[in-house]
Amino acid sequence: MQAIILCGGLATRLGEATKTIPKVLLDIAGRTVVDWQLQLLKYADVREVILASGHLHNVLYEHVGDCRRGVWVRYAKEEQRLGTGGAIQNAMKQIRTSPFFVLNEDILLADFSLRKMLCRFHRGMIGLLLSVYVDDVRPYGQIVSDTSGKIITFREKQSTCSAGDINGGVYLLNKTVADVFPKDRARFSIERDVFPDISNLWTLRSDVSWIDIGVPERLSYARRHFPKGVFDES
Repeated sequence: MQAIILCGGLATRLGEATKTIPKVLLDIAGRTVVDWQLQLLKYADVREVILASGHLHNVLYEHVGDCRRGVWVRYAKEEQRLGTGGAIQNAMKQIRTSPFFVLNEDILLADFSLRKMLCRFHRGMIGLLLSVYVDDVRPYGQIVSDTSGKIITFREKQSTCSAGDINGGVYLLNKTVADVFPKDRARFSIERDVFPDISNLWTLRSDVSWIDIGVPERLSYARRHFPKGVFDES
């Protein structure tokens, strides 16, 4: 099985921390983010990962190489900014298996197995998104689904505080998702330009221990509370 990790972002919100290294090489509890993600994928029988790289590609390659933690690693370098959707489209040139996983570069999960997504997925789905329940959806936007998990709509970031399910940045996609990609441009967003137009998109609801490290305060939180891959709130 294969997977894509989106790791070509500029990570400007993290300031000095990512001026010389990609976000996926940041240290969390003695390992890089990509090491934690490769471990997660390996436990789900992923044997090959395509790193959708761009910013600081050479630094990423020098650190990760062609095989890491028992997983073969390939690269899909973008020569221009492609957005999340364009990066997936570019990396899919090397995808042979279906379904395949896609992970955002700034996601950490604890006490969760991606096998749960594999068990939930069926061939009739174009995609299955991991959703995470949070007390305040304002920083993220919200996924609204019915009782079966079929996604009804996506709500953009809201001004009022409310609990709900958010996009966890982990996807299990059928290769037919490419049929929904915009035909007239290489740069596009999977979240804004593709997912809302798919009628057969589902979510696996979860209360998994989850954090994205895309801003300094959440990166700092992860470094304090993610020892050995388990979130510790004490």
